Amino acid sequence: MGIKSFLLNIYDKQYKKLLILSFLLLFVCIGILVNQKIQTGEFITKGVSLKGGLTMTIPVTSADIHVLQSALSSQFPSADINVRSIAEAGEIKALIVEASDIEEDALVSALTAQGVPMEQGNYSVEVMGSSLGASFFKQTIIAVIVAFIFMSIVVFVTFRNLLPSIFVILCAVSDIISTIAAIDLLGIKLSTAGIAALLMLIGYSVDTDILLTTKVLKRREGTIFQRTVGTMRTGMLMSLTALGAGMAGYFYTQSDVVKQIMLIISIGMIFDMVYTWIQNAGILRWYLEKKEGGQHGKA
Repeated sequence: MGIKSFLLNIYDKQYKKLLILSFLLLFVCIGILVNQKIQTGEFITKGVSLKGGLTMTIPVTSADIHVLQSALSSQFPSADINVRSIAEAGEIKALIVEASDIEEDALVSALTAQGVPMEQGNYSVEVMGSSLGASFFKQTIIAVIVAFIFMSIVVFVTFRNLLPSIFVILCAVSDIISTIAAIDLLGIKLSTAGIAALLMLIGYSVDTDILLTTKVLKRREGTIFQRTVGTMRTGMLMSLTALGAGMAGYFYTQSDVVKQIMLIISIGMIFDMVYTWIQNAGILRWYLEKKEGGQHGKA
């Protein structure tokens, strides 16, 4: 028996155990979010664009990001400070310093003391108030909720069957929860770009789930398992293509904004493969086998 046949045999015979493992993974991720809430008061670590603060862009030709980050964090232990660079062709062109809970003058003085050129007019400052940041974050959460609502309506209209529609939505929710948990573990500060990536991830997740549900529910040739495996070839190719593009974008782009988007999409696609082809496929198979068994019993 080859490796492929061995894995398919496990996937066929042990799908209920695999289904339980997928839910255990989900519960672990929920536990991570709960712990994050207990420790910090929030489910995610928000960046300046969501929490409020100031962003300084300073043209430089060279800088030690790690030393500067360490020095500023030591000088302002209660502030949330992030230092990154803008580079072109491998050469640093500017520094970006994002900081909250700190005054502009104090930050300018600290940067000057670290040898960063801070002549008046040589740098730009963008300030977002904490109330504006909180308001924007609230609006983005509403946008995610609205996206789920409309997604649920479309899925239900497509299948006109409540339970399979719920399975699709559960998979998408599981994907988002697990991705946010991974972001927390990696210590990533979520920005507006990260929210956009999560919205994109909802679309990616639902895409593969609708493909699976459509082929398994509406096709009649072969067994449920055979239809699932046949659909998996197409679905996995879609997911692996998106994952490859995300990883390439993460490693080769110079933009931190693009990096965060690509990293979140890559993490989400990994979780999506688990939740689509183990969780959703397992629940759907269990539901259809029980339904067909009940119909045979009545006959």
